[in-house]
Amino acid sequence: MNEYVNDRPHRALSVNISASGVYVHKVITQLSRRSRVVGLEFELPGTGDLIWARGEICYDTLSDCFHGEAIRFTAMARLHRRMIREYCMERRREHLGRILDRIRGAVS
Repeated sequence: MNEYVNDRPHRALSVNISASGVYVHKVITQLSRRSRVVGLEFELPGTGDLIWARGEICYDTLSDCFHGEAIRFTAMARLHRRMIREYCMERRREHLGRILDRIRGAVS
């Protein structure tokens, strides 16, 4: 995904997404932000559609190699918001299905 800070793109890896935001990892670089508001451009796996959104960085974390950011979505097209919500619901259904399968296997 791309995160736009001060109108400049920065590559990032989305680690976790929900209907309300995304958590990303970026390689640590010298970064000076004038604002906590960022632009986001990403593709949901399997859709082929680019999603554009605006978000606000809620918190930052630093490790030896990565800069982590929790970004809350603040604006995006309704269609994109719906796509993200449906994507997250489908992933939850799949995850719960796997858990139920393991439970059923353990009970048998």
